[in-house]
Amino acid sequence: MRPAMDRMKKNRPEPQKSVGFDAPLNPGDTDKETAGCRRNNPDTCMRNSLEGVCAFVRSDGICKAPPQSWPKQYFKLKGAE
Repeated sequence: MRPAMDRMKKNRPEPQKSVGFDAPLNPGDTDKETAGCRRNNPDTCMRNSLEGVCAFVRSDGICKAPPQSWPKQYFKLKGAE
């Protein structure tokens, strides 16, 4: 791994707020935002650790930029409730 990437990984918070894409809906999930990160690979998210947007750094744990496929998945999971 490149040294710059090592530094980025060390400064990045641990993914304790990660939720599986197929996991049941949480209170706070909507078609526009998610309670926790729903990305399959949060490390590839261009908004990872972005203040005010990323669930890993927001105090409320809400992701304001879920995957593009999230609205479809949200309604699929909502119908399964």
